[in-house]
Amino acid sequence: MCSETLQDLDTRDGDCRGRSDAPVAVARSGAAGAPSLSRPGLLVMDVDSTLIDEEVIDELGAAAGCGERIAAVTERAMRGELDFAEALRARVALLEGLPDSIFAQVHDALHFTTGALDLIGVLHAHGWKVGVVSGGFHEVVDMLAADAKLDHWIANRLEVKNGRLTGRVLGEIVTKDVKLRSLRAWAEELGVPMAQTVAVGDGANDIPMIRASGLGVAFCAKPKTRAAAPHAINTRDLRLVLDLLRP
Repeated sequence: MCSETLQDLDTRDGDCRGRSDAPVAVARSGAAGAPSLSRPGLLVMDVDSTLIDEEVIDELGAAAGCGERIAAVTERAMRGELDFAEALRARVALLEGLPDSIFAQVHDALHFTTGALDLIGVLHAHGWKVGVVSGGFHEVVDMLAADAKLDHWIANRLEVKNGRLTGRVLGEIVTKDVKLRSLRAWAEELGVPMAQTVAVGDGANDIPMIRASGLGVAFCAKPKTRAAAPHAINTRDLRLVLDLLRP
């Protein structure tokens, strides 16, 4: 574990993840053109640093003994300064040899972002569906989805042989394009117009879905994401998303 290096990737630290020192920026409740709670809708959000406070790959990296190195690359990838797929493969390679029991261990140490379960509950009560699109891993996201009673989810899958991680990702990597495609596909499947969709995320790979949705929200986001998003919430309480919706 952690036997390979990330020497080909610049790992200088960026801004602190999940900053909450900026003023809260939230559109007025019932803003014209915003999706309405009174009609069926779809909210899709990122997982790491959005649905939950942590970055799962950083927690896995800590278990592998290279947490700081992986966290530095995660920060730069989320800021849009590195190719996401390349950065993911490089970080996953460092996890080779970890036992697959680590997934349950990491899951048990995660924390839902303040207001996450309340937001999901209110949306469900109004007939909405909620999904997540994650550059993280199914092995953990599946458990989070069950905890939060999510309707849709997609994530990467890690290869495991003989009970240990091989350091490789299986199948297509969840990139910004996959996130956007998932938002559109779920909306079409549900018969929900894009004007009745909400997308919430913090990283550069969330920008396309944020901009394509009826209501795009940068949540405690990296500067590039905040600049690209129509709306921003800069304090860690997902209930504030409800303030952006019309009754």
